[in-house]
Amino acid sequence: MIKPINVSTKLPDGREVSIETGKLAKQADGSVVLTMGKTMILASAVSKKDAMDNVDFLPLSVDYQEKFASAGKIPGGFLKREGRLSDHEVLICRLVDRVLRPLFPSDYHADTQILLYLISADKDVLPDALAALAASAALSVSDIPFNGPIAEVRVVKCGKEFIVNPTPEQIKKSSLNLMVGASYENICMVEGESKEVSEEDIIEALKVAHDAIKGLCQLQNELAKKVGNIEKREYSHENSDEDLLKDIKEKTYDKLYKIAEEGISNKKKRGEKFKEVREEYLSNIKEDEEFDEFLFGKYFHDIEKEAIRNSVLDKKIRLDGRKLNEIRPIWSEIDYLPNAHGSSVFTRGETQSLTTVTLGTKLDEQMIDGAMYNGYNKFILHYNFPGFSTGEVRPNRGAGRREIGHGNLALRALKNMIPSDEDNPYTIRIVSDILESNGSSSMATVCAGSLALMDAGVEIKKPVSGIAMGMISDSKSGKYAILSDILGDEDHLGDMDFKVTGTADGITACQMDIKIDGLSFDVLKEALNQAKEGRLHILSEMNKTIDKPNKDLKSHAPRSYQMSIAKDMIGAVIGPGGKIIQEIQKESGATVLVEEVEENGIVSVFASNQDEMDNAVERVKAIVAVPEVGETYVGKVKSIKDFGAFIEFMPGKDGLLHISEIKWERVESMDGVLEEGEEIKVKLIEVDRRTGKFRLSRKALIPKPEK
Repeated sequence: MIKPINVSTKLPDGREVSIETGKLAKQADGSVVLTMGKTMILASAVSKKDAMDNVDFLPLSVDYQEKFASAGKIPGGFLKREGRLSDHEVLICRLVDRVLRPLFPSDYHADTQILLYLISADKDVLPDALAALAASAALSVSDIPFNGPIAEVRVVKCGKEFIVNPTPEQIKKSSLNLMVGASYENICMVEGESKEVSEEDIIEALKVAHDAIKGLCQLQNELAKKVGNIEKREYSHENSDEDLLKDIKEKTYDKLYKIAEEGISNKKKRGEKFKEVREEYLSNIKEDEEFDEFLFGKYFHDIEKEAIRNSVLDKKIRLDGRKLNEIRPIWSEIDYLPNAHGSSVFTRGETQSLTTVTLGTKLDEQMIDGAMYNGYNKFILHYNFPGFSTGEVRPNRGAGRREIGHGNLALRALKNMIPSDEDNPYTIRIVSDILESNGSSSMATVCAGSLALMDAGVEIKKPVSGIAMGMISDSKSGKYAILSDILGDEDHLGDMDFKVTGTADGITACQMDIKIDGLSFDVLKEALNQAKEGRLHILSEMNKTIDKPNKDLKSHAPRSYQMSIAKDMIGAVIGPGGKIIQEIQKESGATVLVEEVEENGIVSVFASNQDEMDNAVERVKAIVAVPEVGETYVGKVKSIKDFGAFIEFMPGKDGLLHISEIKWERVESMDGVLEEGEEIKVKLIEVDRRTGKFRLSRKALIPKPEK
């Protein structure tokens, strides 16, 4: 008989979270089913017993997939099955990976895989805030070495209230939306977006999130205790040679420390100096001497890292010679590409982004077909990181998880400054191509994206800048150094790296990865305030290039016009089988789109020049215009009858010109009076209240003879 083990707890608002193990996927090293509301996630964890040779890192893969059946849907496309992970799923994989990875033992190097399946979906319980909790629970009931448990929660601020794991409706109303990952003791990961909130709001949200996470960690400990007899596996994945480590340190540490304190600003020259120390040591190794090159590479890297960290802590001078809070030189340029709708080049130190903005129509919107969400996206940002940006040869395999994550961070930084859908008829695509990289290319994308949007004439609410921060600390001495605008090397050797974006008035997005235990909120607040100073400095440099959107679009950018029409006029604009709207587009050269929004019809017109725009708009207005009695119109004779003629006096509107209304003199016959296709002036003299038919007169426009 199956005897599953189940534990549950309640969130601050009373909603229940439960975790069950022992029922599904029992051949995995660890598996659980997490349930909240109708949302259910199946999490499994499997790790090989042994590590591959010469591996000094953890080969961890995290895959999160939303099964369409979980929401009662069938996938689109020809195959009708789940395919490669969507960007949305990749972003959730990254959220889980970033909080789990630091909690594995540093000497554990066996291939490890975490699989997360959304098997039941509840539109009011978002699974992204539960995925890391499910993964941690699966590891907690396995024999895989793991220094957890951990959990993730989303916290939003609605008005003055902070809400944990909110509903989608609550998220829409919030001014702050953070995803926080932590163990019982320490916060490990933060990512989110906001509407120009203060640093104090971020700190308060982190405190609320961590309090909720503590309860979820206790829940996992309770589950592991109920399972019982979980002994973590023994492993030995690293060889060691203390004599080699001691010898390398004695012969290289002082030289590496000296190079670090020289403050060489050029990345290549600095790298060559460190390489000379490495080559000098290797040149003294005798050919017949036993020597482990793999261990040497690992030890040398660790000693180099230690020397650089100590140099910064001791001298308060960084690798490239800057002070701790000093920003690298910045230059920027707009309108660099003559045929783009908007473009910019943003360079900070040795990091450079060439960014374009393209304005499209509703037809260019991105269609999203997911298990949890179906709809359209009209603001798109893509980030590209080619190998030449770091002087490397690397195959171009399309966007990887890193590119997707960096692009999403930049998108979240800018999206709340984009005009609302009511004020912005365009689909906007931003593309950032990183041409050089030495730290914080995602923040360069934010700055370049803001500049390019203003160059394109997009009415963003305020310019946005971003900065990457780092921190080096020593737990024994209590020393720490907060670094503004970090280099790529500083990113790898630090204990915390975080990115903050915002306007002059507040934060719009942030991302933090914290690699040390016991980081106090006071130090975090100090780091956020130092980031604010740097962010405002970068913004002031950007403002020298452009500080507000251009008043007009580029001459070659599509013009747009939106108008609201009565719902019952939509069919008149489109015409039978789309005949009318196709004629308008063909004859004017513009693109005309009609959609039903609530109780109205919205007509969007896009054209490459003003003449095309005016032509199309006039035609649409003529169709939807309401005929007014007493007004004069130029009409076209559509057909001639014995009793008069039918005149199209407005597009799609015909009226009867009776034989008695053609002229003041009596007309005996219609023969030879008018011809089909002839244009004549007529006056609308009556609209039949019962039938809605129009009566026209020509003689009303002719002076009445005296006799």
